[in-house]
Amino acid sequence: MEDSFIIKGGKRLEGEVKLSGAKNVALKMIIASLLFNEEVTLENIPQIQDVIELLHLIKSLGVRADFIGKNTVKIDPKSLDKNKVDLLHASKIRVSFMLFAPLLYRFKNCLVPNPGGCRIGARPIDRIVDGMRQLGVDVKYNSRTGYYEAIMKDKPSGSYRFIKPTHTGTELLIMLSVMGKGKIILENCASEPEIDNLIDFLNSSGAKIKKIDGKIEIEGVKTLFSKRPFRIIVDRNEAVTYVCLVIATGGKIVLKDIVLDHLKSFIKKLELVGVKIKHENGGLFFSVDTPLKAVDIQTSPHPEFMTDWQPNWAVLMTQAQGKSMIHERVFENRFSYVSELKKLGAKINFVETNVTNPESFYHFNYKKNKKYSQLIEIEGPVKLH
Repeated sequence: MEDSFIIKGGKRLEGEVKLSGAKNVALKMIIASLLFNEEVTLENIPQIQDVIELLHLIKSLGVRADFIGKNTVKIDPKSLDKNKVDLLHASKIRVSFMLFAPLLYRFKNCLVPNPGGCRIGARPIDRIVDGMRQLGVDVKYNSRTGYYEAIMKDKPSGSYRFIKPTHTGTELLIMLSVMGKGKIILENCASEPEIDNLIDFLNSSGAKIKKIDGKIEIEGVKTLFSKRPFRIIVDRNEAVTYVCLVIATGGKIVLKDIVLDHLKSFIKKLELVGVKIKHENGGLFFSVDTPLKAVDIQTSPHPEFMTDWQPNWAVLMTQAQGKSMIHERVFENRFSYVSELKKLGAKINFVETNVTNPESFYHFNYKKNKKYSQLIEIEGPVKLH
């Protein structure tokens, strides 16, 4: 069975882990590198399929890019010579939508297809397109070809307030604004650490970006320059995955290089479960020596409990004593894993929700006449098989 993983369970997991670079940073940094007119070197880039697919995609646009070491990527955007993103390549990776920024700066017009990627919900592209238009970009969707057609007649300018925070939208509008005209203000932006890391990268390259009172202010500059290799932050989603698996088995783990503030809401819930957390050997040490307690969560953008963490939390709760609830507020289809967990013996049921103002409570585009399943109840502990 060469295409399968055979796992023999029933063992406590314990050890020390050096975390990989953050996928959600690596992909955006690679695209941001195309805004430069010189080579850019990025460090701590994970060699995962999404990164490989993105490198393949930008190389199809004429860019020279590849790994020059285990986790170091060198990108030379000077040879970028195509303004139309291949439909097949783009369908494999959602982040392809962010290519609007470098392509518009290079060619003043471009064609980018509807984004692909994972199907955890109908992510609202309309908020991103509306933001681009407010900054002066002419964007139209051609339903016959499946492409968004964009024209930038002048440098971006103005301001924009997101109806609801969007991670991808915030990053794309930042990239569009770094070499814009005058001062551009973005409001009600997403505030994830991955966005801060992108801002750090751009500022270290000559950009003028400030976060003030929940707003992002960008003063346009003429060009970006690469002073030195830039090292991206580690993947907090990977950290959560390891911790949930280890604690579910009653084990212990040390995580290296993680920033405590990036996991604050997760750690707060872990402590309620009964997990002990302390600094040890230059890392964070997680352990448990008492039965796990069931703890409810609801997802929301940073700094609250992330939607990316809740499937791992569900696995952890199958081993906790009592009943716990998970309320998913960010995506409308993030519980697709439930049917698979139930095949392994998990006791999970969907529960009817009673939300007063669902349009404002949920972060996706809630439709009144559509049926949603956003709340589950998990009963534990159970022995999975």
